[in-house]
Amino acid sequence: MPVSPEFVEFVLEQLEPLGHPSSNRMFGGTGIYIDGFIISIIVDDQIYLKVDDETRAAFEAEGLEPFSYQKKDGEVGVMSYYAAPESALDDGDELCKWARLALDASLRSTKKKKPKKKKN
Repeated sequence: MPVSPEFVEFVLEQLEPLGHPSSNRMFGGTGIYIDGFIISIIVDDQIYLKVDDETRAAFEAEGLEPFSYQKKDGEVGVMSYYAAPESALDDGDELCKWARLALDASLRSTKKKKPKKKKN
């Protein structure tokens, strides 16, 4: 599952209007963050954007598929990341529109998590 540094750099440049984009290698792919919030994963130079219950329908209405992978036990795992429309890679404004949905989903998921208790 190679991820080319050039593709990651291209995506980061396209996402600059949303905030401070950054990347981090993870599990054979790359995570994409805006201001520290994960919004995307890149696997095999394919961008997948974070979804939640509020945004999933928009991706499904476009016929976009979720990221899935083969587990060690042979089952298929599905994550809450959907493929970005191919046309979004040709149009930075469109990519940012879809990435904004992903950022909103990430922000909502962060608000739902309970704060960790500090150890004394």
